Amino acid sequence: MEKNSDEKEIQQLKNRFHDLADKSFRQGVYTFTGFLGLSEQDLFWQEEKGLKYAGYRLNGGYEGAERVLIRFGSPEELGYETEFPIACIRIAPLARKFADELSHRDFLGALMNLGIERSTMGDIKVADDEAFLFCLDSISDFICGNLAQVKHTSVKCSIAEDIGQLPKEEPVSVNLHVPSLRADAVLARVYDLSREKSIALFQAGKVYINGRRCENNSRQLKAGETVNARGFGKFTLSGEPRETRKGRLTVEAEVFR
Repeated sequence: MEKNSDEKEIQQLKNRFHDLADKSFRQGVYTFTGFLGLSEQDLFWQEEKGLKYAGYRLNGGYEGAERVLIRFGSPEELGYETEFPIACIRIAPLARKFADELSHRDFLGALMNLGIERSTMGDIKVADDEAFLFCLDSISDFICGNLAQVKHTSVKCSIAEDIGQLPKEEPVSVNLHVPSLRADAVLARVYDLSREKSIALFQAGKVYINGRRCENNSRQLKAGETVNARGFGKFTLSGEPRETRKGRLTVEAEVFR
């Protein structure tokens, strides 16, 4: 029963993509999805060939966002440009010295307790005791007017006009020695996993390469590609591989913990 329910939701989302693309193409307007996580984005990529006639673009409010909106329509076809309906809200404690140590889960829980849908919210970037939330601009006033507490900490919300304040993800540069650029071999080396555990992540559908689910663990990675392994983090190959005297490869990766 649960499997049938999941299949129904998957088909409904795929149908939604086609409806939005069709509306954009027929009416000459931009249309938008809600915020989509990686698994939902993968459904879009499965349907992409049948949607590209309308034109599309992905945006989560900042470069490298994990949760994104998809906009159907293109300036070339429609003759005009429009902004993505995304707002950024800064959530900060009223009194920092009395603030709890707050995690991503704490902020997300407080927001979900407001009764709003997850699809209205994008990424939550946490730094020290504050957070930056990307959300639909249609819900931003409601959040600012109603989110007053996270855990036991009283907070204030304001629209962040300049996302230059956004906390930067600082990756750790590592040099890896790998037998090949097979995705399972590189992932195993980055996260110190056995090859069997690495392959299991692919088989479970938990690995995404450049935002697309990858179940082919023998796929060869290329410089510049980003790998996201659910439950572990993400990394980007940042340079071309170099062969060692023993025939192995040395490659540099930027690892986000």
